[in-house]
Amino acid sequence: MNAPWKPGSINGRDVFSAFVCDDDTLDLLRPVVEEMGWAADKCHKGGLRNAVQSLSVAASPNILLVDLSESGDPLSDINSLAEVCEPGTVVIAMGQVNDVRLYRDLIVSGLQDYLLKPFSPEQLRDVLSQANAVLNAPKTDEAASEKPHVSTAVIGTRGGVGASTIATSLAWLLSQDRERLTALLDLDVHFGTGALSLDLEPGRGLTDAIDNPSRIDGLFIERAMIKANDKLSLLSAEAPINSPMMTDGTAFFQLQEEFRAAFECTVIDLPREMLISYPHLLGDVNATVIVTELTLASARDAIRLLSWLKSHAAQSKVIVVANKVQSSGLEISRQDFETSIERKIDIVIPSDPKTAAQSAKLGQAFVEAGKSSKASTKIVELADQVLGTVDDDDDESGSQAKSSLMDKLNIKSLLPSKKKSVEQNAE
Repeated sequence: MNAPWKPGSINGRDVFSAFVCDDDTLDLLRPVVEEMGWAADKCHKGGLRNAVQSLSVAASPNILLVDLSESGDPLSDINSLAEVCEPGTVVIAMGQVNDVRLYRDLIVSGLQDYLLKPFSPEQLRDVLSQANAVLNAPKTDEAASEKPHVSTAVIGTRGGVGASTIATSLAWLLSQDRERLTALLDLDVHFGTGALSLDLEPGRGLTDAIDNPSRIDGLFIERAMIKANDKLSLLSAEAPINSPMMTDGTAFFQLQEEFRAAFECTVIDLPREMLISYPHLLGDVNATVIVTELTLASARDAIRLLSWLKSHAAQSKVIVVANKVQSSGLEISRQDFETSIERKIDIVIPSDPKTAAQSAKLGQAFVEAGKSSKASTKIVELADQVLGTVDDDDDESGSQAKSSLMDKLNIKSLLPSKKKSVEQNAE
């Protein structure tokens, strides 16, 4: 609902309207509204249901105050209100439910504030003044932000290598530490963990987009995405297992287009099998992060992914990240792994099960739960490399294989001898 406001949006719209449930609130509201210089006759009786009915046939005001006291399901009703509100409307809710989780969910859904009834005229005046300040604050022009959009896909060579952990941490870093407006798109429609790892409800935004790609626009993005912090928004799903994903990929392409317009950075948690059906997903991606473990199976699939990227996404800078690397007992040494894929591993992230467990318990991104850990330091390094891709015009084709890598994979040669394994694992 709090879409970027533009000066022309005031024309033809009331500055303020209110829909409240009881006479006492109405009597308290009108004098304060008059003090603000607004019309008291824009304070209506009827609550949220009346607001939805009225705004479905009339332009929404710039500031809207609605009463949720008679609502049995406030979050669902607020979504109904969002369907009839125009972009730029600053919405304030009031109600009798004193629940911190409800307050948080309402704010995440796009509300400016929530007033707990009963409230004083001073409290009401403060909230309305803040809404008025938001409405009239100078808005940053798109031209003022000269930062190019950075789109990143994160792909795991195998299940369980930690690609989703890396994607979530990368998005969190770009938004929190680098202060970039960032979108995280979790394309594992049935088993994605993006929302779970950030302690959020995934919602129906992604499944709605897949079912109705024609609905995807800036307003849809604003309503469908879930805010993880001030600069990070998430789009994900937990679709029923008995509901197959029926799409030609149009929705994914349109989502990426809208993200480029609305955000400074996009991070896509991309299941590797989607490359088979939707190769166009990487058509405009700046950086592709391949997350791997130092195992035989990961070596084989890293080779296949590198070969695919060379053919289908040559414009994308490839960053190979070895994750959960232990100090000893490796299945393949780093040297043998790099020999097999015919390129260097860009970043090695050490195994840190303690921070991983803490991250899961707290519902935080890995880098937030373990800010001082060595693993987090390496993910920060990854974020710097990702941001550097838009300034780097080098194709770096020399770092990729020059011929069919599958022809050069010798599985047995990757297994170190007993004497070599002691020396290399000590490193």
